[in-house]
Amino acid sequence: MKARLRPHTEAAETPTRRTVEFDHAFRARLRELLVWRRDVRRFRRDGLPNGALETLIDLACLAPSVGLSQPWRFVIVDDCARRAAIRENFATCNAQALAAQDSCRAGTYARLKLAGLEEAPAHFAVFADRSTTQGHGLGRRTMPEMIEYSAVTAVHTIWLAARAQGIGMGWVSILDPAAVAEILDVPAEWKFIGYFCLGYPQTDDTTPELERAGWEERRSAAIVIRR
Repeated sequence: MKARLRPHTEAAETPTRRTVEFDHAFRARLRELLVWRRDVRRFRRDGLPNGALETLIDLACLAPSVGLSQPWRFVIVDDCARRAAIRENFATCNAQALAAQDSCRAGTYARLKLAGLEEAPAHFAVFADRSTTQGHGLGRRTMPEMIEYSAVTAVHTIWLAARAQGIGMGWVSILDPAAVAEILDVPAEWKFIGYFCLGYPQTDDTTPELERAGWEERRSAAIVIRR
């Protein structure tokens, strides 16, 4: 990666400004990072280095947020009883989801591995604090949901940061939000965004696991563009 800092001044009396430029090699590696970022469900049981999760959360906090509100709230789940309760809730919700599949899809769904809750060494949840006064409400009057969207940008940021360090992350969405909030004992104003598993992946692949399992295929960008 090569990044050059180029000084730029408008006038002799103004403070020096720095502009960072990323070269072609960096942009290529960035694309490679995006390609290799996967939703991981199969983890090795090796623990992460001490402080690794906290370092990743620090990077996640560089994400953009509406009005600079930084509404993301991270709950690290180390407690065995809480993890067991999350696994139980997942099992219940997953069974309900399986029952809701049609006959053509049920068999495929049943074979999918949809969470790494047993194997992943690190668990954390992300919430959006809808009551935060930080940012003074800027950008939220007509779109209050921007608080939740901001928290999601932090999720994507930590996902990429983890992948850059060879750490995999999996988003567990087959959970009851109210039950998760109760299990983790968070304030009522916090909106559940997602529960995540973190650890070293058993294997790396550029193809999404759901595509490899025949559940769905990735489509080109052309079909989502409208002019």
